Amino acid sequence: MTDSFTRWIGLELDKKEKLRQLPSVDAVVKMLAGMEEAASINSLFLTEGAREAVSYFREQLLQSGAGSVAISAAAIARRALSIAGRLNKNSLGKVINATGVIVHTNLGRSLLAPEAIKAVQEAAGNYINLEMDLATGKRGERHEHVLSLLSRLTGAESSLVVNNNAAAVLLVLSSLAQGREVVVSRGELVEIGGAFRIPAVLALSGARLVEVGTTNKTGIADYREAINSETALLLKVHTSNYRIVGFTSAATAAELVALGKECGLPVVEDLGSGVLWDLQPAGIKDEPTVPKLLQTGVDIICFSGDKLLGG
Repeated sequence: MTDSFTRWIGLELDKKEKLRQLPSVDAVVKMLAGMEEAASINSLFLTEGAREAVSYFREQLLQSGAGSVAISAAAIARRALSIAGRLNKNSLGKVINATGVIVHTNLGRSLLAPEAIKAVQEAAGNYINLEMDLATGKRGERHEHVLSLLSRLTGAESSLVVNNNAAAVLLVLSSLAQGREVVVSRGELVEIGGAFRIPAVLALSGARLVEVGTTNKTGIADYREAINSETALLLKVHTSNYRIVGFTSAATAAELVALGKECGLPVVEDLGSGVLWDLQPAGIKDEPTVPKLLQTGVDIICFSGDKLLGG
């Protein structure tokens, strides 16, 4: 009994001694600073790697006998370097798209054309007139470069670029319908993507959702019946990533525009992917384009700029 107790005390003393001999995080960082492999690694990652490495070996000592764990300063430094290198590595890497979906939202969406990549490199690698009016020498507006181009491409009177399509829808609703009602077909209460659901975006904007029609059939009469003094706008959502087929029908944008004019209400459409030109020659059918939709008289169109255009 006494002998085994003495051995246990001795083991604990050895373990504590080894714990005391573990180098500090600062000491490990200094060791890494002298290693050629660490020269290109961010100092914050080196510190984090040192901290994790010291913590790892401390835990190994606590969970096992002092004699069963071989610890050296070099071993700690190697582990710290490995951790720091992993942290310093770019998390984005090339993959092979074998999904069968050409424009895959989880794999970077559309690829930029070589000309677009060259333009990005040119703009990012040089001083440019981002917010400078070269004609007057005064401060300009950064949005003007893309807004005028968008208006020419689509035929819109004006344009605005924000972070994503969900943000665009939110801004429209909060600006035009906060505290009032927005009429939407039940068949168009979609999830935009990334967990952005139309009812949730409506709620966040402060607007009140008024569902009309059914999942598979919603006519213009359904919208008309829902309009009252609290109605702020009519919202149409293009179901770009799925189809309801069979016994189904939906009010067209042109019908909604006519109703909106009759009742003095703006019509807003969330077009989703935002096709700028007819893709039927490429085999993609039933995808409305922004210019054609604008010709129907829709007041505001929201769409993504990264899915089909890339970037």
